[in-house]
Order: sequence, then structure tokens, then C-alpha cells
Amino acid sequence: MTQRITVTHTHGERISVASGGVELMAYVYRPDPEAFEARKPYAHPLRTLAGNPVSGYRPSDHRWHKGLQMTSSHLSGQNFWGGNSYLGPEQGYQHVEERVGSMRHDGFEEFTVADDRLRFVETLTWVANPSVQHSGGQEWAREVRTIELHSVEPEAGTWALDWSIRLTNIRGEALHFGSPTTAGREMAGYTGLNWRGPRDFTGGDVIGPDGRGGEGEKGASDLMGTPAAEAPWVAFTGEHDGVDGHSTLLFAHAPENADSIHASHWFVRSEPIPSVAPSWAFFEEFELPPGESFGYRYRVVVADGAWDRARAEGYLENHGW
Repeated sequence: MTQRITVTHTHGERISVASGGVELMAYVYRPDPEAFEARKPYAHPLRTLAGNPVSGYRPSDHRWHKGLQMTSSHLSGQNFWGGNSYLGPEQGYQHVEERVGSMRHDGFEEFTVADDRLRFVETLTWVANPSVQHSGGQEWAREVRTIELHSVEPEAGTWALDWSIRLTNIRGEALHFGSPTTAGREMAGYTGLNWRGPRDFTGGDVIGPDGRGGEGEKGASDLMGTPAAEAPWVAFTGEHDGVDGHSTLLFAHAPENADSIHASHWFVRSEPIPSVAPSWAFFEEFELPPGESFGYRYRVVVADGAWDRARAEGYLENHGW
């Protein structure tokens, strides 16, 4: 049986969702002030029903990592990920402020709150850095983003967040989506929807379907670069500091993602940082022509306790899309 939620909307800033006296999620759409961190909306904090935090915010190693957020690390020479830009094997990562773009919140097309569910549709514009020559803060893409928090189930200790994106090229010329790996850095294909875990999840356990993954960094290494067609879900379990216990996050592709513009692969790290991203351009770039669109839909399940493979698969079987 699902549990009621309470939604608090601080207009122009953030949306908070609570249940059972615990703030489960805050969606912050008023960007942080530092332009070098690629100003854009993000979801942080994320908490389990027991109140345990399962997202990290501005960690000392990567200040631009903020909970759960949509990113694009390499987009036609711009960096919508934030921070240092990877310029190839000879130059490595460089602090290049004029490469860092932003995602502008334009408004909400829909905002619906039910007893046990929140659904909103947000419109955003992806804007190139205004200091880029011939760019001048040019609008490159229009995004329609749908966020739905649902299935708050106290007996199971779980709740779910669905995050979908529909992105349209409005630049007037083709957009090229890539990653550090497409630029020459081996097995660093991070881009797309990215989760940064809390510091105490470092070294956590990572598993996938069909025996993929294992404990600690071995599990993350086994799944790094794995096609979503072979592993439609990944689960990450960490042990908390301060309280006795574990929490698990389950990341899953919606079935229709298999028909999207480009095949996805998993970016998964447990060491030196906890991070998961269903990357849409891990090994190869793809092109989005002017006026064309693409879409993806994902689910993130936040759970108390340490899950095994059977628990993860059972949840997905019992909760349809």
C-alpha cells in the first residue's frame, strides 16, 4: 500500500517532497550561482524512507556533482556537465570557462499533486556559454523534462522517481553528443542523467542482471561500459556512516529507450567516487540534426537496506512502466 506525500513548492526556487515526516527529495530549479559548475536544475537531497541520505552535493573532488541531474559532458565543443573540460589525451582536463554551458528553467507546463504522486513537466533551454566566439549565449536545444515521484511503499521501504527527457535541436546546425571516451579517454564515457552518491557510499556494491557485477569496485568495473541492451538495470548499495544500515539505489531504463536515437551504456564507479549514469554517448558520438528530437526515460528506486539481484528483479517485475 502506498503512502501519502506532501509537496512544498517554493516558487522560483525548489520543490520539496516529504512522506512519513521525511523529506524524500528536493528538486532545485533555481541554479547555483557558480557558472563554472554548469548552472542547471538538480535533485538533492535524496533520502530513503528511513531518512538516510543517498545523494552527494558539491563534493570536494568535483564541486559540479549535485545529486541527480541531467548533463551532457561533450556537446559540440560545450560542456553541460560542469567543471573542467576534457580536451583529449595530449591536453587532458583543463579549466576552460568559456566551454561551460547552462540549462535555463523556463517554466512548468504541468504540475499535478495527488495523494501519493507528484508529476510535473518542466521546459528548459540549453544555452551555450555567452563568452564563446560567435555564440553570444546562443540557445542550442529545447528540453521538455517530466519528473514523477510515486510508489512510496513503507512496508517495502521504497519509493520511485521517473525522469524523462525530450530534447530538440534549435541551434540551426547539427548538435554532436559525446563524452570523454569519445574524445580519447578510455572507459570514461559519462554523460546524460548522472547520480553522485554520498561520500560514505564510496566502495559500495554494484550488481546487474544475469550475474553481472559483484562486490565493491569489482562490480562497478564489470558493469562499466556494459550496453543497456544487455543490462537494463544497475543497483548500487552503500553502507552509511553514523547509522547502522545500508541503502540501495536501483537505476533502470524504460523499455522504449531501446528505440531511441543512440544505444546507451552504463557508466558505473564505486571507487574513487560513487557514481552511476546511463550514458547515451559512451563509446561513440551521435548527431542530432536541426529541428530533430530524441528522448529517454529512466527510473530510480530509492530503498532502505541492501538488495540482492532477486530483490531488484522482483521490484521491476512488480512495478510496471
